Amino acid sequence: MNSSLSNKKKYYVRVCCLLIFMVYGCAHLSYDKSFVHSKQFDRERKIFKNSNGEIHEKNILDLFGLARSFFNRKFDPLEDEGFPIKNNRHLFEKKRFFTWIGHSTVLLKYDGVTVLTDPIFSERASPFSFLGPKRVVRPAYLLRDLPKINYVVISHNHYDHLDIKTLKFIARINPDLVIFVPLGVKDHLSELDCIVEEYDWWESKRFGAVKFTATPAHHWSARTIFDKNRSLWSGWMISWPDFKFYFVGDTGYSNDFKEIKKKLGPPDLAAIPIGAYAPRTFMKNFHVNPEEAVKIFKDVGAKQAIGIHWGTFKLSTERLGEPPDLLTQVLKQKKYKSISSFKTYPHGTTILLKD
Repeated sequence: MNSSLSNKKKYYVRVCCLLIFMVYGCAHLSYDKSFVHSKQFDRERKIFKNSNGEIHEKNILDLFGLARSFFNRKFDPLEDEGFPIKNNRHLFEKKRFFTWIGHSTVLLKYDGVTVLTDPIFSERASPFSFLGPKRVVRPAYLLRDLPKINYVVISHNHYDHLDIKTLKFIARINPDLVIFVPLGVKDHLSELDCIVEEYDWWESKRFGAVKFTATPAHHWSARTIFDKNRSLWSGWMISWPDFKFYFVGDTGYSNDFKEIKKKLGPPDLAAIPIGAYAPRTFMKNFHVNPEEAVKIFKDVGAKQAIGIHWGTFKLSTERLGEPPDLLTQVLKQKKYKSISSFKTYPHGTTILLKD
């Protein structure tokens, strides 16, 4: 039997087991009464909503339908082969650089201050070590190989973005660490011995020369079916006096991005998701495809962008290598031909930022 086909069957069984856990596994988190002051909080249902009022309403049957589509997807050799990894560890001594470690994990260093986004270094994006989405590409660097981490930003509580095991390790070796999370996510991090800052959209705080602002995204949250949308999701604008970095987080396309540019100004560099968008009937409202990613790039007025959230975990039905290929095709369209600064790179690539 083809190894990929066998793996797909195993994955299907594991996904079904994981979904059963999500239904029957854990009690939901209690909500903080302070949430009622958030414009995004629905007081009657005690859950968070998107800026246009939409709430993710997918149920367990929808999830099983996704699992069925996943099982019936076309053969993709990259699921076995993975992608090449670059190691530019020697550049970590530089003052200004950007490294895509994999998935939505980005290491940014600017004038000696290091920021890590949605760090996941675990083998699986799952509450279990034996089932759930498994890495296709290992982390480009070991946690102990990273420079000192000053700040971590978290976009939401899904397992492929909030990896508590990884955060515990980072907090242990970085005693002055500060973690920024959207409303409701702090409850997950009670065991961490570090500062955790919890913000609503548009809330911000300056730490030294660096300002952190939680930005809107069009998404949802859950770690089990019992805590669906009990915590908020966000992107992050991270600003130095002469440089702005925008971490989009997970999102569907919306008018939020024009508002972000209007309120916070255009970023110098943006990390924009381009993968996990198929099937569109399931994914469209909360994962952008490459063309929608380009629209985000234009809406926020980014000077430069790097495509992330592809090729690391097999989470959806498009080919693993399709997102960067499709991004290239989109940018060849006449209406986007002037864009030359939205690119993708191999896992582990480090890009030096201009002084």
